[in-house]
Amino acid sequence: MARLPGDTAPLLARLWRTWLYPHRATLAVVLVLIALVGASTGLYPALIKAAFDAFDRKDAAAIAYGPLVVIVVTATRGFALYGQTVLTNRVVTRVEADMQSALYSHLIDSDLAQLGRESPAALTQRFTTDFAFIKEALTRISTVLLRDIAMLIGLVAALIWMDPVLTLVAGVTVPFVAGPIGRIGRKLRRVSTSTQEQMGATASLISESLQGARVAKTFAMESYLKGRAAAALDEVRRLKMKAANARGRLDPLLEIGGGIAVAGVLVLVGQRVLAGEKTVGDFTGYVAALLLAAQPARALGNLNAILQEAAAALRRYFDVMDEVPTIREAPDARPLAIAGGGIRFADVHFRYRPDAPALEGIDLAVPAGSVTALVGRSGSGKSSLLNLVPRLYDVTGGAVTIDGQDVRTVTLASLRAAVAVVSQEVVLFDDTIAANIGFGRPGATRAEIEAAAAAAAAHTFVTALPEGYDFRVGSGGGRLSGGERQRVALARAFLKDAPILLLDEATSALDSESERLVQEALTRLMRGRTTLVIAHRLSTVREADQIAVMDAGRVIEIGRHDDLLAAGGPYARLYRLQLSEPATAE
Repeated sequence: MARLPGDTAPLLARLWRTWLYPHRATLAVVLVLIALVGASTGLYPALIKAAFDAFDRKDAAAIAYGPLVVIVVTATRGFALYGQTVLTNRVVTRVEADMQSALYSHLIDSDLAQLGRESPAALTQRFTTDFAFIKEALTRISTVLLRDIAMLIGLVAALIWMDPVLTLVAGVTVPFVAGPIGRIGRKLRRVSTSTQEQMGATASLISESLQGARVAKTFAMESYLKGRAAAALDEVRRLKMKAANARGRLDPLLEIGGGIAVAGVLVLVGQRVLAGEKTVGDFTGYVAALLLAAQPARALGNLNAILQEAAAALRRYFDVMDEVPTIREAPDARPLAIAGGGIRFADVHFRYRPDAPALEGIDLAVPAGSVTALVGRSGSGKSSLLNLVPRLYDVTGGAVTIDGQDVRTVTLASLRAAVAVVSQEVVLFDDTIAANIGFGRPGATRAEIEAAAAAAAAHTFVTALPEGYDFRVGSGGGRLSGGERQRVALARAFLKDAPILLLDEATSALDSESERLVQEALTRLMRGRTTLVIAHRLSTVREADQIAVMDAGRVIEIGRHDDLLAAGGPYARLYRLQLSEPATAE
């Protein structure tokens, strides 16, 4: 087998240190079984030679006991193969599950900025296609790299023992085959990386198209989407064919190399037989060993291609695992101590990218137990400001404090336990209604869940469902209406009972009746809590203790509803545009 190119060897070494080393005891047993396979395989040609020599000598005892020895050797090899296969698969499946679990945990703990660099479908694809390559390599390392090497060692030892000169002739093709195998492996590594990336992009495209089926149909986009998907799938096909062609080149290479080796041996053996230097037993045993060696040698020749495809998947895996979250707890982080839940934005600056400022110089105090509404045009920075409170993102300048404590100095668990979020884009999981509400406070009783649902005006519609609180909501809550989903999300917030509440346009997409029910529930939920609320409908924030008007990442006006109308500034103009009412003052 050719030397592993690039960083394949370090990747495999890291795989060993991180994931395989804990299973070293089982792997040691596998190595013993592999050694048995190699030794028993190496005995085959020796037994064949001995049998034919016994036939020539007419040795009755050897002829009688020879078959029994063959049975013992083959049984030993068979049981060793079985044990090695079972134990190998036990380790491989355990390592695969552990690696997938670690990847999932890492992704769940990652920053939103990191997760946003790839679509959910592309990330999901890493758990399927990438791990198929990794699992294949792990299995082949045992069944090919180790077992076949052991078999080759046994067979080559037998070949050398029977005739070292012939063995030297058979081995002259190895250097000429190894070089092209290495080059093909490096090409496969590049192609495999491109293929895996393209498959991720295609999975993302298909997922996006299916999720947007309603829009696709209403805008008659089916033909366009079909064409786009066909082009992406064809690119995957092209890359797979490129990889298949590269792998296919190994076959003639290995066949020709093996054929030359066998031909050279046959020429020399033929000359010796004609000269009377070799017995039939010598000839039969040696050729049997050579033919037995062909299969593991061929497998080792193909192994480099498999390892290169796995190396591409491992590189993608470790690239994700090596990403360090930017949202991290300080070494001396302490639990958040809530006194009232007052929030302060002190000269806050924030940008998603270095060239894209989202917030600039925000100074805003949200008194404990009060309601502060954020209004402004889309893109003015309202959602960005809300995201800073639970540290979904970190400020790039200034500070966000809760009861005087910088959110970067407290533990993430205590910070996020103090904050409940209800947004327009409700996230429900494909589970029961009770489970979705229960996420607000793990361990809550059914009675507490039902009480939270009642407070959110959800109990009536939930009990009318076929399974009540055990009704499964479907993917994304698709089996519920928009208003029902919103009320389940509100029930979750009621159950959490956090002192700080963040509402991100929670009623903007609802019909009038649903909005009324949700708004009444929101009023109950906000009572006694520090609340930051975003609303496009200015009529819903009239009773806020203060309204902050945002534009281009800045707070440009702040005050109560009546005062802002009287001032005739930006808020008054927004209000007039929405309600077609003249401002109180100009």
